Amino acid sequence: MNAITYPTASMPTKADIHPALNRLQDPRLLREMAYIDGRWTGAASDDRFDIRDPASGLIVARVSRLGADDATQAVDAASRALPAWRRLLPQQRAALLRAWHGLILSAREDLALIMTLEQGKPYSEALGEIDYAASFVEWFAEEAKRLNVESVTSHLAGAEMMVRREPLGVATLLTPWNFPSAMLTRKAAAALAAGCTIVAHPSSYTPLSALALAELGERAGLPAGVFNIVTGDAEPIANRFCDDERVRVVSFTGSTEIGRKIASRCAATMKRLVMELGGHAPLLVFEDADLDKAVNIAMAAKFATSGQDCLAANRIFVQRPLYKAFCEAFAQRISSLKVGPGLEADTEIGPLMHATAVSKARAQIDDAVSRGARQMTGDGASIGPLYVMPTLLADVPDEALIMSEETFAPVAAVTPFDTEDEVVARANATEYGLVAYVVTENGARALRLGRSLEYGMVAINRVKITGAPIPFGGMKQSGVGREGSRHGLEAFTDLKYLCLDLN
Repeated sequence: MNAITYPTASMPTKADIHPALNRLQDPRLLREMAYIDGRWTGAASDDRFDIRDPASGLIVARVSRLGADDATQAVDAASRALPAWRRLLPQQRAALLRAWHGLILSAREDLALIMTLEQGKPYSEALGEIDYAASFVEWFAEEAKRLNVESVTSHLAGAEMMVRREPLGVATLLTPWNFPSAMLTRKAAAALAAGCTIVAHPSSYTPLSALALAELGERAGLPAGVFNIVTGDAEPIANRFCDDERVRVVSFTGSTEIGRKIASRCAATMKRLVMELGGHAPLLVFEDADLDKAVNIAMAAKFATSGQDCLAANRIFVQRPLYKAFCEAFAQRISSLKVGPGLEADTEIGPLMHATAVSKARAQIDDAVSRGARQMTGDGASIGPLYVMPTLLADVPDEALIMSEETFAPVAAVTPFDTEDEVVARANATEYGLVAYVVTENGARALRLGRSLEYGMVAINRVKITGAPIPFGGMKQSGVGREGSRHGLEAFTDLKYLCLDLN
């Protein structure tokens, strides 16, 4: 995997410490050490890295940088805890998950504050993510009791046949920075409900949300070794997880490029893979669409999490008769978005996560304009080094970089189309296949597009489609397997078939 280097933490002065930390009702939720085998542990050399607020650059925490040997110790702990955890009745595991769920909801304001400070997203969105994260814990607590429902009718005389699902074993969870709480609980709650123990590595940009969830898991009564968090640089830790034969499943959310490398690394030990990878979502707006509805959907599909979302609508295709009116109305709405720090009231667009994302967004804007696109918004001065002003690019040609590369920024690319067959072909012309959006009042067309679009999820006349009960995932190179729903639980299990002779 590509290494990301995080500098050794500088010793903060009093002026560096973020003043918003004083708003924490429960300061114990701000953890700076890894959590292994029921103990909070740091690197042997006390090596740490800074977590800084993307909006201000102020230090939020100094987190322990662990390494490959620590990753092995976490797998040791998870392996020791596995036999007792998998022997628990499903109802016992469910009770612990319900306790964890209740504690998450009780601490939602603090968890949202921590998330905004380390990730930069608006506080209102962070509150929504905490509720979303908690919903997975509640869902899988209930599903734990319904795991084994399959039966087999015997085709052999004098034989009784049974099929049951058993936990795979130790599960590794590699989570991203854009949804640091929800992506952990969606994986962890499913694995724990299935009877697996877990070793998790959160993004080194946003480890604090995962560590806070571990603190609440400990309070809920999760036994030592069942839930482990290893912080530090991704490459040595993830590689050690991938190489360890005791790890039987790797669940990863991140880029397709890194997903390929993880899959290759895991091939030697034939691990189960669950991967939610890149997205390059199209939004198809047809001439029969209601203009206000179409613009509302485009706003929600593009600008949530400041555009840093694998579900974001990156390529917006509008049928030519509606094109001019749509671009004008869309530009007006984009221009009214409030940009600022996530903790400021009414902020809708926060900073991006890092300077690389800013550079990529600006390169995509410059490339599109050089190829003839019109920049209708976003040409004002930025308010800080990690901000990209909400930008609308119209008349974007298919050859532009933004039409082929995933965009993790508040930059919308709009282009016209003429026929349904044409736009379906253009929408499908990508290696990605996570989600697609359609706006049309034609019911037959909606059903046709639901079939013809090569995406794991298709949203018709709405944006919000995710949640604990649905199978989240993509086609082609947007992923392997599904998260959430019953399918997300089964991903952490193996089928065992038992045939008993009755004679």
